[in-house]
Amino acid sequence: MDYTLEPEWGRQADKNLLKRWPKDKQGKPSRPVFLERLHSMDMGAELRVNMLEAYGIPCLLTYPGDGSFGQVILGMSGCGVDIYVPEEKYEDAKALCEEENNEQL
Repeated sequence: MDYTLEPEWGRQADKNLLKRWPKDKQGKPSRPVFLERLHSMDMGAELRVNMLEAYGIPCLLTYPGDGSFGQVILGMSGCGVDIYVPEEKYEDAKALCEEENNEQL
Protein backbone atom coordinates (compact mmCIF):
# COMPACT_ATOMS: atom_id res chain seq x y z
CA MET A 1 0.00 0.00 0.00
CA ASP A 2 1.71 3.19 -1.16
CA TYR A 3 0.20 6.63 -0.76
CA THR A 4 1.15 9.76 -2.57
CA LEU A 5 2.01 12.26 0.09
CA GLU A 6 2.88 15.90 0.01
CA PRO A 7 4.57 16.27 3.38
CA GLU A 8 3.72 19.25 5.49
CA TRP A 9 7.05 20.38 6.85
CA GLY A 10 5.29 23.09 8.84
CA ARG A 11 3.54 23.16 12.14
CA GLN A 12 2.48 19.51 12.38
CA ALA A 13 5.90 18.07 11.68
CA ASP A 14 8.82 17.89 14.06
CA LYS A 15 10.64 21.19 13.54
CA ASN A 16 13.96 19.44 12.83
CA LEU A 17 12.49 16.77 10.56
CA LEU A 18 13.21 18.63 7.35
CA LYS A 19 16.85 19.03 8.37
CA ARG A 20 17.18 15.27 9.04
CA TRP A 21 15.19 14.16 5.97
CA PRO A 22 17.41 13.02 3.05
CA LYS A 23 17.51 15.28 0.03
CA ASP A 24 17.92 14.48 -3.66
CA LYS A 25 20.60 15.97 -5.92
CA GLN A 26 18.51 19.11 -6.44
CA GLY A 27 18.18 19.62 -2.67
CA LYS A 28 14.51 18.65 -2.51
CA PRO A 29 13.33 16.27 0.24
CA SER A 30 13.21 12.68 -1.00
CA ARG A 31 9.81 11.07 -1.46
CA PRO A 32 8.08 9.82 1.72
CA VAL A 33 6.88 6.21 1.48
CA PHE A 34 4.13 4.70 3.63
CA LEU A 35 5.58 2.23 6.13
CA GLU A 36 2.66 1.31 8.38
CA ARG A 37 -0.36 2.45 10.37
CA LEU A 38 -0.24 1.98 14.12
CA HIS A 39 -2.83 2.70 16.76
CA SER A 40 -1.76 5.34 19.21
CA MET A 41 -3.96 4.11 22.07
CA ASP A 42 -0.89 2.42 23.47
CA MET A 43 2.67 3.67 23.19
CA GLY A 44 3.38 1.41 20.17
CA ALA A 45 3.56 4.21 17.64
CA GLU A 46 5.85 6.35 19.78
CA LEU A 47 8.13 3.39 20.51
CA ARG A 48 8.27 2.44 16.82
CA VAL A 49 9.18 5.99 15.77
CA ASN A 50 11.83 6.25 18.49
CA MET A 51 13.35 2.93 17.39
CA LEU A 52 13.50 4.01 13.73
CA GLU A 53 14.94 7.41 14.63
CA ALA A 54 17.62 5.69 16.76
CA TYR A 55 18.72 3.85 13.60
CA GLY A 56 18.90 7.12 11.68
CA ILE A 57 15.58 6.73 9.85
CA PRO A 58 13.50 9.91 10.11
CA CYS A 59 9.73 9.48 10.30
CA LEU A 60 6.95 11.69 9.01
CA LEU A 61 3.69 11.14 10.90
CA THR A 62 0.21 11.80 9.61
CA TYR A 63 -3.08 11.25 11.39
CA PRO A 64 -5.82 9.80 9.15
CA GLY A 65 -9.42 10.94 9.28
CA ASP A 66 -9.98 13.40 12.09
CA GLY A 67 -6.99 12.03 13.97
CA SER A 68 -5.09 15.30 14.08
CA PHE A 69 -8.01 16.83 16.01
CA GLY A 70 -7.88 14.00 18.55
CA GLN A 71 -4.11 14.34 18.75
CA VAL A 72 -4.46 18.00 19.72
CA ILE A 73 -7.43 17.65 22.08
CA LEU A 74 -6.79 14.24 23.68
CA GLY A 75 -3.08 13.79 23.09
CA MET A 76 -3.76 10.71 20.95
CA SER A 77 -5.44 9.90 17.69
CA GLY A 78 -8.33 7.45 17.81
CA CYS A 79 -7.72 6.66 14.13
CA GLY A 80 -4.06 5.81 14.62
CA VAL A 81 -0.97 7.24 13.03
CA ASP A 82 0.53 6.63 9.58
CA ILE A 83 4.31 6.43 9.51
CA TYR A 84 6.20 7.48 6.39
CA VAL A 85 9.94 7.10 5.86
CA PRO A 86 12.30 8.33 3.13
CA GLU A 87 12.09 6.18 0.01
CA GLU A 88 15.77 5.18 0.15
CA LYS A 89 15.44 4.05 3.78
CA TYR A 90 12.20 2.09 3.33
CA GLU A 91 13.79 -1.38 3.07
CA ASP A 92 15.87 -0.84 6.22
CA ALA A 93 12.83 0.48 8.11
CA LYS A 94 10.69 -2.44 6.97
CA ALA A 95 13.35 -4.97 8.05
CA LEU A 96 13.72 -3.32 11.46
CA CYS A 97 9.94 -3.36 12.02
CA GLU A 98 9.66 -7.01 10.97
CA GLU A 99 12.52 -7.95 13.29
CA GLU A 100 10.89 -6.11 16.19
CA ASN A 101 7.53 -7.77 15.45
CA ASN A 102 9.17 -11.22 15.46
CA GLU A 103 10.83 -10.52 18.81
CA GLN A 104 7.46 -9.64 20.34
CA LEU A 105 5.93 -13.02 19.40
